[in-house]
Amino acid sequence: MEEGLRLLIHIDGAARGNPGPAGIGALLEAGSGPLQQGFCRYIGEATNNVAEYEALLLALREARKFQPTVVKIRSDSQLLVRQIQGRYRVKNIRLIALHAQARDLINQLSALGCRFSIEHIGRELNGQADALANRAIDEALSGVPREGDDRERTAAGTLLPGG
Repeated sequence: MEEGLRLLIHIDGAARGNPGPAGIGALLEAGSGPLQQGFCRYIGEATNNVAEYEALLLALREARKFQPTVVKIRSDSQLLVRQIQGRYRVKNIRLIALHAQARDLINQLSALGCRFSIEHIGRELNGQADALANRAIDEALSGVPREGDDRERTAAGTLLPGG
């Protein structure tokens, strides 16, 4: 019996100044092979926590396109992870709206038969997602336009089809 597509996604958000110029990064890995796809996006002025949520939203939207059976998110933001797990209350008005969007996307995945989980990891284990988030900021602040869209080739594998 085939298990279907399993995605492991590392996410990170970065803000310089908190609030300050902010970027998000997500690295999707297919559990069935050496496939990876990285995304980075500049999101303008934001706090670190808003950037972390925006990275999660990007990851969930991209994951949904692949109709996976399992999505496992890894983040170095303890606040984000515990809020999504329901262990911390969401108090900040801006985060309440982002949390609701994330829960809606998670519920959409669940309705399609996808198992979702999220776990906290140390920053040292999230280097590629962090690099993507910071790259988005660096490129936006440098004024040098990037080629292509939000997709980035990663050194470890083939670019997955994406939108």
